[in-house]
Amino acid sequence: MGWPTITLTGRTIAFLVAPYGVEQEELTEPWQAVVESGGTPRLLSTTEGRVRAVRHRAHGDTFAVDGLVAEADPADVDGLVLPGGLANPDALRVDRAAVAFVHACCAVGRPVAAICHAPWTLIEADAVRGRTLTSWPSLRTDLVNAGAHWVDEEVHVCHEGPGVLVTSRRPGDLPVFDDALVTEFAHATAKRHRV
Repeated sequence: MGWPTITLTGRTIAFLVAPYGVEQEELTEPWQAVVESGGTPRLLSTTEGRVRAVRHRAHGDTFAVDGLVAEADPADVDGLVLPGGLANPDALRVDRAAVAFVHACCAVGRPVAAICHAPWTLIEADAVRGRTLTSWPSLRTDLVNAGAHWVDEEVHVCHEGPGVLVTSRRPGDLPVFDDALVTEFAHATAKRHRV
């Protein structure tokens, strides 16, 4: 039996970023993919107001925060996207509320997509043990030491845990990352919302 048309209509997808340092295209391109698939993206952060993105090492645009991660409930979202950038996941992995939210989303089986350096936050949330994923190459040892199996692929989809995990290495992988994210989130959320 095939899946219905790929859609995220009626689904809320959380994007979690730090106040500074998210790689702009790793936020905006998956965000647009969610919107074009009918989903509702919601920007969570550790502080209110606006977050500042970067374009490599230069300042990028600012984006309005929709909610505090400390007040977010995994039951209210249908999936989680963790964009990369170097400073962004490094800040998130030392924030207790961010780590707790990521851990809770993973534990209850929400689909999660992470790109570039974002798996650092997954490591801190103890969400990579026994999983297969890819990342920016410099995270390989960190992931292996945390119990993950690391692969060098444009995108890797792992179904070996409570929820699907979609990972990619770098901004150049965004087209396949976005496609996999939408497809896998649509399938996972269709199962969750089936009556």
